[in-house]
Amino acid sequence: MRASADIGLKRLRGASWLGRVQPAVGPLLLLAIWWLAALTGLLNTRLIPGPGPTFATTWQALVHGTMSHDLARTLMRVLYAFAIAAGFGVPLGILIGANERVYRSVEFLIDFFRSTPSTALFPLFMLMFGLGEESKVGLAAFAAFLIIVFNVAYGVLNARKTRILAARSMGASRLRIFGDVIFLETLPQTFVGLRAGVSIALVVVVVAEMFIGGTDGMGHRIIEDQYSYNLKDMYGSLLVSGAVGYGLNYMFLLIERYFVHWAGR
Repeated sequence: MRASADIGLKRLRGASWLGRVQPAVGPLLLLAIWWLAALTGLLNTRLIPGPGPTFATTWQALVHGTMSHDLARTLMRVLYAFAIAAGFGVPLGILIGANERVYRSVEFLIDFFRSTPSTALFPLFMLMFGLGEESKVGLAAFAAFLIIVFNVAYGVLNARKTRILAARSMGASRLRIFGDVIFLETLPQTFVGLRAGVSIALVVVVVAEMFIGGTDGMGHRIIEDQYSYNLKDMYGSLLVSGAVGYGLNYMFLLIERYFVHWAGR
């Protein structure tokens, strides 16, 4: 009996260890393929430098160069845009989803603008806000806002009817039903919208920094590196931007697991 328990404990520890290692398999495999392709000459290292030189240049740019400043500026714009989008999107999504008639009335408009490529709206936002910070943050906030509104409204509309009916049958007021049933039922879908919203805000901000007049930010850095043929720094900036996007998404995933640990039960 004791031997079987020890075997079960070892298996559990092994599974836990594998669970921690598994997320690193993909990135390590990609790095290995990149390194081998550069080493064997399959890649033209003048166009795509190997991982060693790229990481060395990126580290120098972060520690001793201007990349940390550009990264900070991009993050600031993303956080401003996300705060605006979430601040308006979550309450409005709740109001829209709470009434099915309202939801059906505005569903087409939300879906239409959500499906419109954000880059196609550059001219409109430049005309409205000029070439400064407002146009970059405004465009990113608008793109994230639509995703958040749609997900929150969908979550409220599709809250489990059985739980709502059960709360009504026990005499709960509308406010109590909303706070204790609908709001909690909506949280998983709300976090889906928030994670998607912060990701799209980062994408739009980086692209806006490339094409809407600016002097800093990761997007501006990438496009300047392309023009000056500084490819190591360009690829490093792309990797750092991707890492930031992953980090933001993972942060919201951890918050979701902490606050919505009961989802699906």
